[in-house]
Amino acid sequence: MISAINNIFRLTTKNTSYIFRVTKFGHLEHIYYGHILDEDAPIKPHILKQTALIGSSVLYDDSDSLYCLDNMCLEWSGFGKGDYRSVASEIKMPDGTFNNDFIYSSYNITKGNIPMKSLPSSYADESECETLEITLNEISNNVSLKLYYTVYYETNIIARRAVLTNNSDTMILIRKLMSLSLDMPNRGYCLTTFDGGWIKEAHKHENELRYGIHINSSTVGASSNRHNPGFLLSEKYSNEDNGNVYGFNLIYSGNHYSAIELSNHDIVRVETGINPMCFEWELNPGESFETPEALMTFSSDGYNGLSANFHDFINRHIVRGDWKGKERPVLYNNWEACFFRFTRGKLLKLARIAKNLGVELFVLDDGWFKNRDNDMAGLGDYEVNKKKLPRGVAEISKKIHGMGMKFGLWVEPEMVNEDSDLFRAHPEYAICTPGKKPAKGRNQLVLDLCNEDVRKYIIENVCKLIDEAGVDYIKWDWNRHISDAYSNSLRRQGEFYHRYILGLYEILDAIFIKRPHILFESCASGGNRFDLGMLMFSPQIWSSDDTDPIERLSIQGGLSYLYPLSVLGAHVSDAPHQQTLRDTPLPTRFNVAAFGSLGYELDLRFLSKVQRKEIKNQIALYKKYRKTLQFGRFKRANRGKDNKVVWHCISEDKKEAVTGFFQTLTKASEGFDILRIPDLEQKKEYITKTRAQSLFIKRFGGLVKHILPVNLDPDGLILRLANRYYAMTDCVEEYTAKGAALADGIMLNNQFIGSYYNENIRLLGDFGSNLYITEEVGCP
Repeated sequence: MISAINNIFRLTTKNTSYIFRVTKFGHLEHIYYGHILDEDAPIKPHILKQTALIGSSVLYDDSDSLYCLDNMCLEWSGFGKGDYRSVASEIKMPDGTFNNDFIYSSYNITKGNIPMKSLPSSYADESECETLEITLNEISNNVSLKLYYTVYYETNIIARRAVLTNNSDTMILIRKLMSLSLDMPNRGYCLTTFDGGWIKEAHKHENELRYGIHINSSTVGASSNRHNPGFLLSEKYSNEDNGNVYGFNLIYSGNHYSAIELSNHDIVRVETGINPMCFEWELNPGESFETPEALMTFSSDGYNGLSANFHDFINRHIVRGDWKGKERPVLYNNWEACFFRFTRGKLLKLARIAKNLGVELFVLDDGWFKNRDNDMAGLGDYEVNKKKLPRGVAEISKKIHGMGMKFGLWVEPEMVNEDSDLFRAHPEYAICTPGKKPAKGRNQLVLDLCNEDVRKYIIENVCKLIDEAGVDYIKWDWNRHISDAYSNSLRRQGEFYHRYILGLYEILDAIFIKRPHILFESCASGGNRFDLGMLMFSPQIWSSDDTDPIERLSIQGGLSYLYPLSVLGAHVSDAPHQQTLRDTPLPTRFNVAAFGSLGYELDLRFLSKVQRKEIKNQIALYKKYRKTLQFGRFKRANRGKDNKVVWHCISEDKKEAVTGFFQTLTKASEGFDILRIPDLEQKKEYITKTRAQSLFIKRFGGLVKHILPVNLDPDGLILRLANRYYAMTDCVEEYTAKGAALADGIMLNNQFIGSYYNENIRLLGDFGSNLYITEEVGCP
């Protein structure tokens, strides 16, 4: 996987090659990153040539009139020696300047990876990866920099990080230290980021790279719902299945920063790491500072190929504990059914219905603890609300277990309300700038995780809660951004944001690493902390508070470029949706949520008989194909029409596939639809069949008069009763074809086009959808 010959380093994965070398002046020059090359392939064709001096250049050394750092592709760049692009480090050195010039000293190759001391990092067996350790020295200041490259062969991932060590006898001050810096010649790259906000997370945005610096960052104290840390660079005309695409991400849950710079001579520089905004880290003699681990990957098979690399890597080398590779249960969460208003009896009634529908995990959300009748009070306390749960949480847990389901609980341990016993006893636990009134979000303050006493308080109470109540699942929320950043525990406040995240990781490690059986779902007002750092502890993350399936096509679709479906929390809720007022069909709500870790979050008590039957069938189908939906090969189809979205999950053995065909808005008298199902065995025969789903009478309103022998009031008693007990079945199609024919495409039946209806017409309309199940002929 890694070779080092004549100061040329080759890092090879199953499908990619990464090459750099040491120059005659000791800098690391990047040569190549792309599809795999022969081991003995000459590097000269790939080297960025410098045969003419560019005007305004500052030469590194008088002995070479063409050696200018500003016009080279580098693996790491210092400051003060002629490179005027964005730099990977800003360090006040022992000599009082910010000038630094890190020169190659040595290398070491190790089987396996080298665990980090202060931060979570990827993991693997020795047979699965190798690590290259490069040592650079800033000789005049006696400071060293180690660059780590861990090569994961099967998943085509290279993990990078940096460790700075102060070997001098004087303190140095770090203002910026990136995890990764990489230069490449521009090939007409497009930058793809995943941006948004609350209830509109991770929307895909594409921008052509132009001269200047493009920033993708967060300043809210978390990885944020505004800009996910992951991003892509793709060559022009790349699509889902074709083209050269690079992907980058960061194993970190705090303020992140990525700079993508296109220089005036068409060199692209990529940097990613901790956000330098308000960051200062004092490094005393003998101390070291570790950056978070960054990931990079490449695929020549378009965005789907790149996503496959990320998906496999996260499932194999990020997710830990008992839930690694384990199918996630179908859950029911009581929040949208109850909000803060519930009783023991109401919860148990919901649980009995949920069990009957096939639910495997019942989750009690916010409102179970003392004085928590709204969002104004109670956060920080763990004493149960006796008015709602007179027999305690443990008794509810026991009842749920007795029904044959697992029991889960919502917590928000990083927050506190002023109206709480904790705040009254320890107001100093809350983050607050001395002499200023703190700003609030959702009527709450943030606890100071830099404070050891706060961390101990959280660990003690959450552990006690889990153990005493017999909890199987924890939903850990974080419902506001950080403001008023200050900690009484810190002498230098520039360390606050990073130390907060270190404190969070310490807490999560203490609680969950010792309890690997707990299914921990991270949440932060939805997807406000959807990152690889949290996935080191939580096998799944709540994608968004927006459960509208049409919005979820963008949210889950965006996240799918970087993260596997097994980690995406996705729920079926009531409609019209609380976040959009959009009224979507129940089958579509399931069809979208099925491409993730499925849950339900609506008031089950008010479901009609036919709705309960539909949900029961949904859950049964999901369980049957759950392994494929959560761990199969996920692929997004190229957009043939602007009102269609098509997703596929193909089983590892290629014996089955599940395809989602989604229509956002209908068009009058629309033309034909083609369904292409990729990646099956070309010569084997398969049956593709539509999942039978319900068409509810109320959706058609007064149009029912066209199929009834008499006119009935669409809002009258007869049709209201009929809607509760009867539903039509949408068009079911079935085709037998070989894998090659399925890849070429099936011509589907007509949609409704305004002129005619029979059982062979697909009734999609606005927000309609179908699931298609494909199975190899002869497979059980």
